[in-house]
Amino acid sequence: MTDGLKIGLAGVGTVGSGLLRLLKARKDTLTARAGRPIEIVAVSAQNRLKNRDADISGLRFVPDPVALAKDPDIDVFVELIGGERGVAKQAVEAALSSGKHVVTANKALLAHHGPSLAALAEKNGVALNFEAAVAGGIPVVKVIRESLQGNDISRVYGILNGTCNYILTLMEQEGRSFADVLKEAQAQGYAEADPTFDIGGFDTAHKLALLTSLAFGTRASFESVYVEGIETITPADIEAAGDLGYRIKLLGVALRTESGIEQRVHPTMVPKDTAIAEVDGVQNCVAIDGDFVGDVMLIGPGAGGGPTASAVTSDLIDIARGLILPPFGTKAKNLKPYKKAQMRAHEGGYYIRLSVYDRTGAFAAIAGRMAEQRISIESIVQRRPRAELPGFKRRHEGTPAAVVMITHQTTEAAIRKALAGIERDGNVDAKPQMIRIEKL
Repeated sequence: MTDGLKIGLAGVGTVGSGLLRLLKARKDTLTARAGRPIEIVAVSAQNRLKNRDADISGLRFVPDPVALAKDPDIDVFVELIGGERGVAKQAVEAALSSGKHVVTANKALLAHHGPSLAALAEKNGVALNFEAAVAGGIPVVKVIRESLQGNDISRVYGILNGTCNYILTLMEQEGRSFADVLKEAQAQGYAEADPTFDIGGFDTAHKLALLTSLAFGTRASFESVYVEGIETITPADIEAAGDLGYRIKLLGVALRTESGIEQRVHPTMVPKDTAIAEVDGVQNCVAIDGDFVGDVMLIGPGAGGGPTASAVTSDLIDIARGLILPPFGTKAKNLKPYKKAQMRAHEGGYYIRLSVYDRTGAFAAIAGRMAEQRISIESIVQRRPRAELPGFKRRHEGTPAAVVMITHQTTEAAIRKALAGIERDGNVDAKPQMIRIEKL
């Protein structure tokens, strides 16, 4: 039999431990499928003696990940450290420069440095595989990079962060506040002690930048992603969305337009009768629109030790079989510069919630601000008084009323100018809420 594929593993946390367990449990099956044994021969971690879900006592321990990356006794360096710079970047660069294949789950590293790392891998004739970096166990990288190469992709979008999807699901099902559900998510281990990276939309933005590069053949441009998180979503928004026939999801959306590429991450109202609206809890979903294949949707676990280890193993099997492809589907030198799309009308319109003081002229002033920006209103509904909502503090005479408006398509610039004017007029007692309605 061909010599085994020897792995150096840097990072033995949840995913690293999952990988160790998987390779041990499926040893014979993976050998048959790959055509050669796949074995971890050395590991690097911050604490050798830490209590883990996998035993590393029988493996050679290398304290320095960069030294492990250069180790002459390994064929593949698996980077599960995380972070866009520092030791993770140094170790991956060292491995590629030393002629080692690299498998990584590090979306931040690739979103910021993907093209240069891809060029380094190609220069040295080695693989840079990252199936685990986007949507956990969902094989979306392989689908775009390999299975859909005959298609001209016009859009890729999806639910790319399980923490946010879990929070929004519980807010809807149980009518609880964002802060209350976030505490539970942290207690359950679905959210970090500092959840900003997830709930602020940045994790989704990193993944979207990689999907954009794969789908459209452009250089990854994380800096060009418009990012909003879910921190401002309230039970009132969840309730209004339901009454209007929608559910709220945090989506990452990348579109190719005549003027360039549009990348955005934000809370979105999606119709209840669409498949993506049914994706609940910590599940992820990625949808791809191709000209010949039509619409493809992939749904599954987006994180966790088992699913992410499964994705890493898939990359290792490809390497064991001798399959080495350009990391982003085309050679790094052929990746086109990223061109940001010009502002255009949002086809799905917008949901706007205002807390309006009940006084003469307030509604007329609001309508005037909308008319100034040529915004057409599809519907307007006055919902229950703000005094009935948690946390209301009366500051003026007259109880503020929650008013919900749905607009026809318009530009985001127009919406933001209108809402800024409404705030300046002093007829609302809180910052207006704006959520896009996506046509799927």
